[in-house]
Amino acid sequence: MSLGPKLYAELTSWLSNVEADKVQQDVYGEGASLEFPVKRCKAIIAPHAGYSYSGPAAAWAYKCIDTTGIKRVFILGPSHHVYLDGCALSMCDAYETPIGELPLDRETIAELQATNAFSEMSLSTDEDEHSIEMHLPYVRKVFEGIDIQIVPVLVGSIPKAKEQRFGSILASFLTREDTFTVVSSDFCHWGSRFNYTFYYPAPLPLPQDVLPLRLSSTTRPQADHPIYASITDLDHEGMAILRLPPETQAPAKKALAATHDRFTTYLGQTKNTICGRHPIGVLLGVLEELEAKDKFWGGAQAELSLKWVRYEQSSQCKTVRDSSVSYASAYLAF
Repeated sequence: MSLGPKLYAELTSWLSNVEADKVQQDVYGEGASLEFPVKRCKAIIAPHAGYSYSGPAAAWAYKCIDTTGIKRVFILGPSHHVYLDGCALSMCDAYETPIGELPLDRETIAELQATNAFSEMSLSTDEDEHSIEMHLPYVRKVFEGIDIQIVPVLVGSIPKAKEQRFGSILASFLTREDTFTVVSSDFCHWGSRFNYTFYYPAPLPLPQDVLPLRLSSTTRPQADHPIYASITDLDHEGMAILRLPPETQAPAKKALAATHDRFTTYLGQTKNTICGRHPIGVLLGVLEELEAKDKFWGGAQAELSLKWVRYEQSSQCKTVRDSSVSYASAYLAF
């Protein structure tokens, strides 16, 4: 079987295996009901690792999409191969996937270029970047038979202020009725090969006299709290911050700005290797811009929710010699 039919069959199978009654209650919310597609779904967060690793987890995000009326899909992906102090746009006219072509929306890209805020990706950078590439077949499959165009945006290693700036620019684009957004991100990359061995010695919240550790050949994990459980705690801590409406407070003015602050602080404290942290930050910047215009919390579009629907790890780390990558899928609806 050639790559195209095989990949199409895999995507079909993964999507068909996503059923609402199989949702992880500790991820989605105890007792909460889930229906596909998700009403008013405007964006998803989904992983971009090799499909044999993250394909089934990504299916949970893509199953949430309501394709009705969508003509344009933005894909925000982190830059893995080149240093980028901003965001960059593709110069291509179309992307080929094994299951069909995806034309780029050159008109919308021209509008973004006119802001003078975006740089241009070189062809080699465009071809090398997997954070966008790995989403293309899923986009083509989910929007099968629908005439859509895509707008890839490569997001660099940018500070919170620039995340807000690009969020402010993109807000008017991403809120169009005919536009959907895919935010590309894996979660924790754990192990010495990633130079990241952060470890919580006990379940969260930690006792006051217990501090996080960096594991090594001389600093071992606790027997009653395996490394993979610590990674789960670490990722779930970040996911809880991003869940909307905020869990720790009633929705109020600047609640989304506070969420962005908390996520930035969390990343600074834990250094969690969430590779799509800046695309997520840009999405938070979009929501901050909309919040400033009274779109939420009693405004014209008060029902805002970001919920996680799947969490997986590529393997279970038990010793410091092990490694894993985490995959989390979410939807944003408003």
